[in-house]
Amino acid sequence: MAIMQTRNTIRRNRPTRRSLVLLICFLVPAAGALRATEELDSIVAVVNSDVIVGSELAHEVALVIPEIQGRGTTLPPRADLERQVLERMILKRLQLQKAESLGITVDDAMLTDAITNIAARNGMTLEELQAALESGGVRFEDFAADTRLQLVTTRLQAQEVVKNIDVTEQEIDRFLERDSSRLVERTDVRLSHILIAVPEGAPAEAVKKAEAKAEDLEGRLRDGADFAQLAVRFSDGRQALEGGDLGWFPMGQVPSLAQEAANSLSKGEVSKPLRSPSGFHIIKLTDLKGSAPEIVTQTHARHILIRTNEIVSDDDARIRLEQLRIRIVGGDDFATLARSHSDDTGSALKGGDLGWVNPGDTVPEFEAVMNALGPNQVSEPFKSTFGWHIVQVVERRTQDTTDDIMRLKAREALRERKADEAVEIWLRQLRDEAYVEIRLGSAEDEGDEPAQ
Repeated sequence: MAIMQTRNTIRRNRPTRRSLVLLICFLVPAAGALRATEELDSIVAVVNSDVIVGSELAHEVALVIPEIQGRGTTLPPRADLERQVLERMILKRLQLQKAESLGITVDDAMLTDAITNIAARNGMTLEELQAALESGGVRFEDFAADTRLQLVTTRLQAQEVVKNIDVTEQEIDRFLERDSSRLVERTDVRLSHILIAVPEGAPAEAVKKAEAKAEDLEGRLRDGADFAQLAVRFSDGRQALEGGDLGWFPMGQVPSLAQEAANSLSKGEVSKPLRSPSGFHIIKLTDLKGSAPEIVTQTHARHILIRTNEIVSDDDARIRLEQLRIRIVGGDDFATLARSHSDDTGSALKGGDLGWVNPGDTVPEFEAVMNALGPNQVSEPFKSTFGWHIVQVVERRTQDTTDDIMRLKAREALRERKADEAVEIWLRQLRDEAYVEIRLGSAEDEGDEPAQ
């Protein structure tokens, strides 16, 4: 329905930007500048009717290197890194081409709204976000271009892939049976722990032996072995004699090594061996506590939407709705008028009925007006991002929505999982159907020097 908000999985993408290398011609002797420009901006890939040049690739590689180093990963040889980055750039370019062919764009107003929301989620104003980015060495123009690209690709993937994904009630039932604890908003967790110690400065052979022992224990645990018994027998941790039980932790106080396990494991699951300076650790999520059942006020509402366009102005939409409101207050049937006049085709067929609406289900402008109404009241015309509305509250109720919320979360988790898989397949198809010519030199030509 037009009024309902949708959630889309936004994938991280960086925009491609061409350096203005021709400026070099004005700063160095002409012949040398020309050679440098040709070398830097030689074509490294042809993507359908578009090209990627050397300066673009060099820029993207420069952005990727700090990310890899920040994760503590050794940089691969420069040639390997360039090929990986170039492949990612090709997929971005193909998506932009596809979006352009389908008329998918993001205008400046949408971009500004998105960046403003990013700032708000981080507790900043737009100006504070801009200052924070620039103080960190990130140009605001680059950040805006990056955000625009994310929005375009998200809309493209939603239109081409995500909208076709279906999650059945049977799939939700199976998910909740196996993985319901993943969906609980965790407040406290009880953790258990096995440590296979590695002395400081131990030789590589000793480290490998300890890792192999930890992996063997992990395998035995996954096959059903009792965690406490293995901890008593093999753990070098201080709580070994307690079966490795570390006790309860509020989520904000979970040790850093165990934070990912505490957030992601289901009740009773164990982690893979985790390396730390003291050795290899296996974490078990023994138990967890979640937030209390959620009691919410639901509103049964219906509405009539008039969209604006080149023919219908804001004044036209508002006047039409004012006239419809007068007829409704005068006794005409809301549902009949909604079927005849509403531009929200999804709800118009049901007489404008939106069903039971939870807090947050509708856009803020709509929710604010709806919440101010009493049962059977009809609002004055008001504007949202979808157009102009009048809304009527039919009734309200207080509802324990825990089961509904769990099923909604399960549906979203399954939909996101399916979407990730479907998008990967779609990207491969997009790549296979495109004309792509890669003009990078061979790895032998580049040598095995690490990227810098």
